[in-house]
Amino acid sequence: MNLFEGFAQNVRLTSVPDPVLGVLLQEIQDLSELKVTLRGFWLTKQKKGAVRPIHINEFLNDKVLVEGLSNYGDSTEGSIRKGLLLATNRNTFLTYHTDETNPENAYYMINTESHRKALIAINRNAMAVDKVFVESVEYPHPKVSKEHNIFSLYENNIGSISPMLAEQLRDAENSYPAEWLKEAFDIAINHNARNWAYIAAILKRWTNEGRDSGKSGRYSEKNNRTSHIEEYRQIRGHFPWESRNSR
Repeated sequence: MNLFEGFAQNVRLTSVPDPVLGVLLQEIQDLSELKVTLRGFWLTKQKKGAVRPIHINEFLNDKVLVEGLSNYGDSTEGSIRKGLLLATNRNTFLTYHTDETNPENAYYMINTESHRKALIAINRNAMAVDKVFVESVEYPHPKVSKEHNIFSLYENNIGSISPMLAEQLRDAENSYPAEWLKEAFDIAINHNARNWAYIAAILKRWTNEGRDSGKSGRYSEKNNRTSHIEEYRQIRGHFPWESRNSR
């Protein structure tokens, strides 16, 4: 078992309703149901809009669930499907099938008032199904093998990963030492610049000028404290907290 390092000062938070940590935590006995339920809240937060459905493939391909249930049950996929079934039977999740003949076209939603109203509207043909349920794109997640896996760093500190971004992160993980990645993420978090362009600018500057202090031509925390910030401005044209009209 790897020891958890603790929560960073500016770590992102995912809110859950009190019953999840109360009556549901008390009643849920199956590990797969518990993990799928908790992960469902995280996946929901990564989406936008009043209605936030999660396609079954998002659960089946989620690296946290795949790794977290790899030693539980007969198969990882079977454990995730079991967790979804139990959470649906408990009414924690609502479910909708865009094609009743194909069980793989299943979407899951946290049982909230907005989701209940959305399903009622869909069943009454008052809401267009294709505007609510868009099948998620599948992409492979690398297994979590490194202490500071770049995918874990990004998801824990910044947000969800698109297929295009996944390729950029994979390239970065193959190009830079793990300690560089961890420190670059820490710098971005401390400057409240939680985006990949900012982190990539730091890594690029370290590659060109060096990272270690005290060496000629190398990165120095004292002398180049804000150099990566200016690099980011050159790449993006403005900082996330700046208004384009204010410059």
